[in-house]
Amino acid sequence: MSTLAHLSLDAGFLRWIARIDEISPGLDGIFSPDPAVQREAARRLSDLLAVEFTLPVPDGIAIEDFTIDGPGGQLRMRRYRPMAASGQLPTQLWLHGGGFYAGTMEELLNDRLCAHRAAETGVQQFSLEYRLAPEHPYPAPVLDAEAAIDALIGDHERFGVDPTRLGIGGNSAGAAIAASTALRLRDRGDVPLIHLDLEVPPTSLPPVGASARDYAVGFGLDQIELIMGMYAGPDGPADPYISPLDVPDLTGLPPTLVMVAEHDPLRDSGIQFAERLEAAGVPVVLIEGAGHLHGTPGQTAASVRALDWQLEHAHEVALAYGQANAH
Repeated sequence: MSTLAHLSLDAGFLRWIARIDEISPGLDGIFSPDPAVQREAARRLSDLLAVEFTLPVPDGIAIEDFTIDGPGGQLRMRRYRPMAASGQLPTQLWLHGGGFYAGTMEELLNDRLCAHRAAETGVQQFSLEYRLAPEHPYPAPVLDAEAAIDALIGDHERFGVDPTRLGIGGNSAGAAIAASTALRLRDRGDVPLIHLDLEVPPTSLPPVGASARDYAVGFGLDQIELIMGMYAGPDGPADPYISPLDVPDLTGLPPTLVMVAEHDPLRDSGIQFAERLEAAGVPVVLIEGAGHLHGTPGQTAASVRALDWQLEHAHEVALAYGQANAH
């Protein structure tokens, strides 16, 4: 089993880890057994870190909030749109991370990364405030994402969406939700998504492979069994799509980008998912981030390597949406 002390990490990543260790003890509720209390403390920690470690929102991006009807009531979405653009744009629905029980579209980290992705790709971003476990276990967030896709298509003129160039993606837990949503939409057969974008995805619950053993403790996912239980709910998952790697048939999914971090317990499940997609005839781009941890892709102001990760991410998204000339 590996430890952080065994690794030769980028200096920026080491500063980020040190700041987490410095800030966390002073945050009330960060170690609370109550998920609702812990998620509020995690939000404060995330925002404090983002101020130091991520690049600010770039100029030229308009940010606007919308509400839509969802299966459990009103849902909020935040749009990131290049100000210079007009008309209907290629669009990605983005689902934030947070272990299925935490995270929000309003985190400074998500604001900054989504705004940069819109600026660097020319692809309009909609970040969704989906429902969280344990109050709303699976499939609630998947149903929310499905409703958001339907709204973006059904009211595409209001949202400035090109319905022929619409895709979905997410980071960490959001990536798993995105994959589950893509599977449900494939089965419906009436929504031809153009792309599926999975950044450090937990495609298997629980994680599998050597990475799940090597990085089981001290790499940000020590409570994976507790998290899985909250997400699955007291009666267990409603369908097998909660764990996309275990779905027998992956044919018919849209072209997919899978980005994994080298020192991440989720690495091997992401790689295996990419391999299964390829075997199913789905076009796949697999990017393995050497030297990265699960949370380091967002450290764009602290590390050239993290910035390179995001620029490579943006490049692949731009290509997938036909925006090859985006900056």
